[in-house]
Amino acid sequence: VQLQASGGGLVQAGGSLRLSCAARGHTFTGYRTGWFRQALGKEREFVAGMIWSAGTTTYADSVKGRFTISRDSAKRTVYLQMNSLKPEDTAVYYCAARTYSTASYAQPTTYDYWGQGTLVTVSS
Repeated sequence: VQLQASGGGLVQAGGSLRLSCAARGHTFTGYRTGWFRQALGKEREFVAGMIWSAGTTTYADSVKGRFTISRDSAKRTVYLQMNSLKPEDTAVYYCAARTYSTASYAQPTTYDYWGQGTLVTVSS
C-alpha cells in the first residue's frame, strides 16, 4: 500500500487545515489507518485513527474536540480535519496504515505503511 499525504501548510493559531492521505494501488479495506505527528526533537505520537471498514475512530486526548478523522471510500482517502489549531500542534504529520492487529493502535511501530509526511506550522 502506497500512501500519499498532502494538505500541510502555515496557519495562524485558531485556524484550520485539512490533511489528506490517499491510498495508491490498493484500498484501505481491512486496514486500520492512523495519523501521527512528530515535532522537532520529539518522538512520533498518535493523533487519530480509524478502523476503515467500521468507521470506528479514536483520538489522542490532546486533539479531542478539535480534530476529526474521516474517510472517502470512493477516493480511497482518509482525512484529518484540524480546527482550533495551536502552536503546539506544529509538527510533521504522517498517515499510516496496518492490517488487523491486537497491538496498541497508538504505537507507530505497529504500522506497516507510511505516507511521506506533511509539515503543519501553527504560528502564534
